[in-house]
Amino acid sequence: MQRKIRPLTLPFHFLFFALFLAAQLFTPGNGMAANDDENIQLLDRSAKAFSSVVKKAEPAVVHVRVEKKAGETANDQINPFNDPFFQRFFGPSFKHPNAPQPEQKTQGAGSGFLISDDGYILTNNHVIDNADKITVRVEGEQELEAKVIGTDPQSDVALIKISDGRKFPYLPLGDSDGLEVGEWVIAIGSPFGLDRTVTVGVVSAKGRNRMGINEYENFIQTDAAINPGNSGGPLLNIHGEVIGMNTAIFSRSGGYMGIGFAIPVNMAKTVKAQLLTKGKVTRSWLGVAIQDMTSELARSFKLKEKTGALVTEVSKDSPAEKAGIKQGDLITSLNGKPVADVSDLRNRVAMTPPKTKIDLVLIRNEQQKELTVQVEEQPSDMKSLAGGSPQQQEAFQKAGLSLQDLTPELARQFGYQMGQGVLVAEVTPGSPAAMARIPAGSLIEEVNRQPVRNLKELTQVLAKSNGAKDILLLIRSGNRSQYVVLGVK
Repeated sequence: MQRKIRPLTLPFHFLFFALFLAAQLFTPGNGMAANDDENIQLLDRSAKAFSSVVKKAEPAVVHVRVEKKAGETANDQINPFNDPFFQRFFGPSFKHPNAPQPEQKTQGAGSGFLISDDGYILTNNHVIDNADKITVRVEGEQELEAKVIGTDPQSDVALIKISDGRKFPYLPLGDSDGLEVGEWVIAIGSPFGLDRTVTVGVVSAKGRNRMGINEYENFIQTDAAINPGNSGGPLLNIHGEVIGMNTAIFSRSGGYMGIGFAIPVNMAKTVKAQLLTKGKVTRSWLGVAIQDMTSELARSFKLKEKTGALVTEVSKDSPAEKAGIKQGDLITSLNGKPVADVSDLRNRVAMTPPKTKIDLVLIRNEQQKELTVQVEEQPSDMKSLAGGSPQQQEAFQKAGLSLQDLTPELARQFGYQMGQGVLVAEVTPGSPAAMARIPAGSLIEEVNRQPVRNLKELTQVLAKSNGAKDILLLIRSGNRSQYVVLGVK
């Protein structure tokens, strides 16, 4: 059950590695005859190192098969077309064209891995989501029915359990925070139903987010081949420890292109602990709307680097308001660790248990301040508190615009007046907004000939546009205003 799929190809770094070794073996003057055995032994040791890790890990990797209902279930007791009257005239095989259809079932498959000897298994939520029956194939081809302990769709992590009275082999969970880009990793899973298929690659990047896969994202990117059925399987380091859960791939063609994503095991461990004790995941919140720093904003705040999360709004009676966080504050550190961006802050706050006190460092009016905030459990109507229309926000994002309300600090830095309009915080290169020559730092004063003082008013005006493909904007940049037609579809 892979979201984006495709066949194995030989990763480029393997070809590079082979060419490098060949060069070492056959370079003149290297004493090839004398060094031949030594080089072959080096290759042999490397191969056996990977093989040793796989041999220990494979027994703990499982194949997960699910069955789901598809369509309505026919009920013979209330189906009038099963009455003997119809059978008598049309025969026992009569099926009225409007009669309810027999129940249909669909099947899907994925991977998972045992994390304890009593049968607990981690896998992806999208592998077992809405399943009526989950069957796990363990080492020795034995199939056992599994029960769901808990799921977390927001992170795409699920915990299931099997049992037959014996102790199972299981994998140790490592530390994904200590993972470095360039490290070797091993993926094991059941692509296309082929149990315990092994692929090898490296960590291509860390901290990938805003991929549109999960609500909470902090992916490890790897070039180890991941295909349909790999979802939920482990990504291992060379010590045989799980450092990620394979989840999805990026593809423009629909085929494997050397970019796969895995959920960091540290996030999965936090989710697993809550699923095990409570059957669900409870997340915390600060009660702020935040945005990433841009180069323009960083310069306006007189900062050397564009890191941190800028507070654009503080919810009433929220933990942030109670602690004294204000609109325009730049949060740069949480519990002594730098805040990279919005996703970093959001993920770390969400994974902090409610009622926990956290220490924040922020910049306000070019002065550093330290605050302690007691985070609270996210309210059930969390999305409504964010304000604005998700559809309209998405339309502007697709057009390449990142917008925010003016703060006193920003108004002063850019030379605007409070309530004068909505600030263009960032423009994506090559986007429709960039093609329309809307500069970052400019101000949207009108939308479709209607004055707008903030994001709320802008959203209200857009809601009346009836899904128009083009929006007329009055843009102010410095002392000059001009009308711009922006395509948002």
